[in-house]
Amino acid sequence: MSRPEAPTALRDFLEIPYDRLEELNLEVKNARMARAPQDQVREQRVKYLTDEKRIKAVTVCFTDLEGRLHMLDYDKKFLLRSADNLTFDGSSVRGFSQQHESDLRLSIDWSAFYWLPSDVFGPGKVLVFAEVRGQDGLPYLADMRARLKDYTAAMYEKEGLVAQFAHEIEGFLFRGRDAERNYPERGAFEFISTGGYYHSLPGDALRRFIDSAAEVQRAMGFGNEKDHPEVAPSQFEMNFTHAEALIAADQVQLYKLLCRQVAQNYDMTACFLPKPVTGINGNGMHTNISLARKGTNLFHDKNGDSGLSASGWSFTERILNSASDICLILNGSVNAYRRLDPHFEAPNQIKASATDRGSMVRIPLGNERSARIEVRSVAPDANPYMTVYTLLRTGLEGPLPDPAEIANKRARTRFLPDNINDAIRLFKSSKFVADLLGEQVQTRFAEVKQASAERCPRALGSLIKTAEVQFHHEVTNQYLWNKF
Repeated sequence: MSRPEAPTALRDFLEIPYDRLEELNLEVKNARMARAPQDQVREQRVKYLTDEKRIKAVTVCFTDLEGRLHMLDYDKKFLLRSADNLTFDGSSVRGFSQQHESDLRLSIDWSAFYWLPSDVFGPGKVLVFAEVRGQDGLPYLADMRARLKDYTAAMYEKEGLVAQFAHEIEGFLFRGRDAERNYPERGAFEFISTGGYYHSLPGDALRRFIDSAAEVQRAMGFGNEKDHPEVAPSQFEMNFTHAEALIAADQVQLYKLLCRQVAQNYDMTACFLPKPVTGINGNGMHTNISLARKGTNLFHDKNGDSGLSASGWSFTERILNSASDICLILNGSVNAYRRLDPHFEAPNQIKASATDRGSMVRIPLGNERSARIEVRSVAPDANPYMTVYTLLRTGLEGPLPDPAEIANKRARTRFLPDNINDAIRLFKSSKFVADLLGEQVQTRFAEVKQASAERCPRALGSLIKTAEVQFHHEVTNQYLWNKF
């Protein structure tokens, strides 16, 4: 007697084809840009989650003060019952609350909702970003995403201004999973490819990773433009179109997440350390910025210097004037200061130029649609919300030097700090940063960065030290950190 046939599928979880994923995620993105009412968006999302029985869990994301992405998976039914009372232990997150005030809340931003490719993130899951709230229900002071969201909303409501950002994020692909976490034992990273700029055959490991990650990026509504190997061995860059400030910062977090996940599926590691290997180019996060009002690019002037308008140059001069004060925000790790090395196309000169890639700010060739400034001195491990918020507020509100001082500074070359200790000192003593972030956040950020600096040799030297990888804030090795 034959045994009864077993069911072919015990679980029926949601799996959506990539072309449909792109349509769904672009619909959400367009609704965000159209500023759909939050109550309406929440109602739509809750109804969708209630009706779609094949979703098992919702991944809720938030970002800490240093820029680490934290993810909590909530059972869908529990989330729908408890969305107004989601709590977590803030004292376990560096830079957040103290032990005696540990409970913090999560407030879901239903407009920042993403359908996920099931072959990369698992079936039956969707992802949504959240804001951190204090015990009083008010926005938490160390949540830079909420600060950026409130600031850009006020810009639009008061002046009709829209800030557009596009990030060019470089990374390395290394052999083996958890290469950063295992660095203390191995003492080196192993390249997956040594082809160099644009040189990668269609079937090799680097190209397969780039193709797979670009497919995921496209499916998540990024609006892909181009992708390619970069100058250094095993280095990659995948470019996507500009977006409004908050969406662009969310996409930085998703970009690094999806790259890491795709690499892990290939038994590799996607690494965003600014300078993981001695003697070759490091990773940057070139940040392109423009302002618009009613669809008009305010940074464009065909008769302006380098095609940039007077408001674009004012924005640039304000950033250059506060460059040393905000350097720690743009380069928040010990390792980041290795990248600011003039021997490797380093953007460490505090000046703007249309052609010199050693300048902190470059003015790319543009027209009425693409005119922008490119801040090249941002590291890929920076907190994207804090970085976008800082560059935006500095460009709009930062102090301008008097004309005589501008002329003098243009006559001599100034440089960004070449080590984190000097950057911390300049950051802590800056009145502008205190006004920008508030003294409490300024102090907390300096403290967590000082903790990293104290775990590493004060002098960088010529060789990358194990400690600057081991105690890097993006390396998920809390056990080693606590053994210091």
